[in-house]
Amino acid sequence: MNGVATGQAPRAAIVGVSGHELTAEEERLFRRLRPLGLIVFARNIDTPAQVFDLTAAFRRAIGREDAPVLIDQEGGRVARLKAPHWRHPPAASVFSRLAATDPAAARRAAFLNARLMADDLADLGIDVDCAPVLDLPVPGAHDVIGDRAHGDTPRMAASLGRAVARGLLAGGVLPVMKHIPGHGRATADSHHALPVVEASLAELRARDARPFAALAETCPWAMTAHIVYRALDPDRPATLSPKVVRFIRREIGFGGVLVTDDLAMKALAGEPGRRAKEAIEAGCDLVLECPGELARTEAVLKAVPELSGTAARRVRAGAKLGAASRTRFERARAEAALAALLG
Repeated sequence: MNGVATGQAPRAAIVGVSGHELTAEEERLFRRLRPLGLIVFARNIDTPAQVFDLTAAFRRAIGREDAPVLIDQEGGRVARLKAPHWRHPPAASVFSRLAATDPAAARRAAFLNARLMADDLADLGIDVDCAPVLDLPVPGAHDVIGDRAHGDTPRMAASLGRAVARGLLAGGVLPVMKHIPGHGRATADSHHALPVVEASLAELRARDARPFAALAETCPWAMTAHIVYRALDPDRPATLSPKVVRFIRREIGFGGVLVTDDLAMKALAGEPGRRAKEAIEAGCDLVLECPGELARTEAVLKAVPELSGTAARRVRAGAKLGAASRTRFERARAEAALAALLG
């Protein structure tokens, strides 16, 4: 984004597309309204060459070679890259179980696994991964987080989450910690309904928010939760709440890029453009619009501003960190070391 002139800056949105290639309609829309970046899903993935061509075509369409391309590649049940072309990373719970008996081995394994994921992603032109999951599940909560969590204590989640973040960064891929300020207490899946968390402010500070605070300076990006936290704002979900965003910025201490979870999830009400506008007004830097439906995407892009000011600086700082953090890597050695650690 360095050197982008006023009037040519990208809009504050990450968008999905419909298939394996950009349609002519998508290309025209992106040339006209210039989203900041792209997120890819299983529907967009066939072969390595095809995914690389898709990410390159998107960047050509918006005229920015440095446009971020995102994916949800956590491992376990949330992994968009699958066999036969890619390894299937284990779920986060594999590392938390190891941590119960050998914390150092678990941290090393989590790092190596993330470094291998980053290697897969970088080859495809994908440079942002929506991981690690720092939510802390509690008994009785919905299993939407479940084995995606890196532990059920703040200390374990922070320790393993930091290892994942460092592994991704070592491969030049930016980590996105989620779902800030914590999804673990939710008794509903925000893909389908709006969860409400009744925990006190003291409980949120002491438990849910702690892993995010611990990684506030490690992760350059964070993703919001579509959850009402009654102690913070009884009226609005975190994504749309200035009060919760202030809590994230001031108390959790996160100063990086704050991106919404998918605006199309049923936890949020209202038209797509309205949702996007309210999220930006609440203090989110970017909105995420995933379904790849042209009319929805256009409404969102028209509703959000061009990226500028503090938000633009945060995006630039993250990109600079990713470029500076990449280290040399021997894949075969990493695969063997990870296999030995996981037994």
